[in-house]
Amino acid sequence: MPSISDIWSYGWSYVYGSINSIDVNCINSIYKLLLSMLLGSVVGYERKRKGQSAGVRTFSLIAMGATLAMLLSIYVPQEYLGLKNGDPGRIAAQVVTGVGFLGAGAIIQMKGSVRGLTTAAGIWMVATIGMAVGVGMYWVSIAATALIMFILVQLERIEHRISLGSESRVIRITASTIIRDIQPYYEIMNKRHMHLSNFYVEYDFTTSETKLNLIVLVRESTDYLSLFHDLEKAYPTKNIALTNQLAI
Repeated sequence: MPSISDIWSYGWSYVYGSINSIDVNCINSIYKLLLSMLLGSVVGYERKRKGQSAGVRTFSLIAMGATLAMLLSIYVPQEYLGLKNGDPGRIAAQVVTGVGFLGAGAIIQMKGSVRGLTTAAGIWMVATIGMAVGVGMYWVSIAATALIMFILVQLERIEHRISLGSESRVIRITASTIIRDIQPYYEIMNKRHMHLSNFYVEYDFTTSETKLNLIVLVRESTDYLSLFHDLEKAYPTKNIALTNQLAI
């Protein structure tokens, strides 16, 4: 009569063999779906933490859906056409196309700026990870997830630390005087290593007001509160606003 350890050893060997089998079976399918769900959740948690609409559930479903699509593409010819290896490329191509439309939905164009590009790229990458899990590339999938987290977390910190990259912004100023010289604004921008690329002006002589739209290139780490304080002292100012869209 076999002992409990023998039964356990046989059961583990059977499960391990089923997981690593090139044929699609119930055990390795469930394992792959669980693994893709876990990897998708990791990336989705980071995106949700950054306030994105696509979070843990969305990324998990995308990863699992891509994995299931790959399993189906292998299983159908395996069971119904008598082939041991199907053509995963057919369904994989459709997955990539479909996920492209889904990623486009995560991109938001608002007031002249575009948001969600990183999330859209993450959706595409998670779908690819799900397909890799579906064909049994477990360690590659785990490594890819780790690299995604490094890019989303660590590289972002590095970008902020070294103030990498500039972004275009529009500073709207309403002054209670007629401004004929914007040199004071140039000097304030230069001290803060900002570039004033262009400006638009509107005079209202009946109320002695000037409306300025200053188009500037600024670092992501710019302290706008301190900047507005300095701009307010240049001329008598009624209000200052920061926007991404030119208003003229």
